[in-house]
Amino acid sequence: MSDEAVQAHPAWVAVERKRAADLQLRVADAITAFAGSMTFVYIHVVIFAVWMVALEPSPWPTLTLVVSLEAIFLSAFVMVGQNRQSAYQQAKATHDFVEQELELKTNTELTRQVQQIVLEMEKRLS
Repeated sequence: MSDEAVQAHPAWVAVERKRAADLQLRVADAITAFAGSMTFVYIHVVIFAVWMVALEPSPWPTLTLVVSLEAIFLSAFVMVGQNRQSAYQQAKATHDFVEQELELKTNTELTRQVQQIVLEMEKRLS
């Protein structure tokens, strides 16, 4: 596999550097990664089952409060992740636009040079 095939997009590299430099983003990434795993689901199933069956005779009021608070925090982490994804998409779109504009200018200049060479060849041949 060539080096070009494994290189990351420059916008992604910038996002990764920013994430690595910011403790809050690293913590949010870790929590989001864990909360999005099946391990998280299994742990919750076990904890809630033990809580409802063995620990409290009437767990519903407290359980409802805990689950609601957890949902609020998890939705906040989802929003943080979506905001970061949106920022990455915008950075990628901007980078791609700049690169495409540069390529268009380069191609236009090359086309002009080829046209000039063709015109010079026609002059010499006639």
